Amino acid sequence: MSSDTRSHEAAGRMGPSARRRPVQQRSQERYGRILDACAGLLDEVGATALTTKQVAQRAQVPIGTLYQFFAGKEDLLAALAGRNLDQYLRRLDTRLAAAAPIDPAAFTDLAVEEFVAMKRAVPGFGQVDFGLAGPAVPAGVRDDRHLLDTGVDNNTAVALRLQALGGDMFRADDPAATTLTLRVALEAADAVLKLAFRGDPNGDPTLIAECKRLVRGYLAQHLPAR
Repeated sequence: MSSDTRSHEAAGRMGPSARRRPVQQRSQERYGRILDACAGLLDEVGATALTTKQVAQRAQVPIGTLYQFFAGKEDLLAALAGRNLDQYLRRLDTRLAAAAPIDPAAFTDLAVEEFVAMKRAVPGFGQVDFGLAGPAVPAGVRDDRHLLDTGVDNNTAVALRLQALGGDMFRADDPAATTLTLRVALEAADAVLKLAFRGDPNGDPTLIAECKRLVRGYLAQHLPAR
């Protein structure tokens, strides 16, 4: 089995997102403040121009404190991507609990709607969602494809987490094939949603609807309702 088609058993094995995870409350607060500062600056200067010095200054911490938690810019962006994914999954889980979707198509609509909601409202999400949102790889980032997990690419890592969240809806005799299907769906959705937000900060509603239709059709072929 290739590393990019593993089952959801691999979900949650995080990549190099942080040098040291804070335990004490004060350290956790500083850690969160650093990530908040990073997200805010991404909206202002973009991922390419962002520096760790700027982030430390915005977070009002010594640069040495930042480096206690993050080895550099790549680790900082990876930690933000991981936090974004955790937040996305929590928010999507709330939607799922309220709507109780019965098939992958209904799940898809909720997943796209939550991503769009975060794209519109979460600081920095337009620059770093679950990975780098733009085509340019900033200096200081050596491996932008594995920010979430050292073993699989970003969209496969997201697919594994969605597969686990979907539970029985995505249960199959071949979990790796399901992971691959979800990964392809994510790649397609990512491309269309990038187009939707390219000229409209709130996302072109027609393209968002087309994204849902495209992914629903693909999943209906490969993951029929149980």
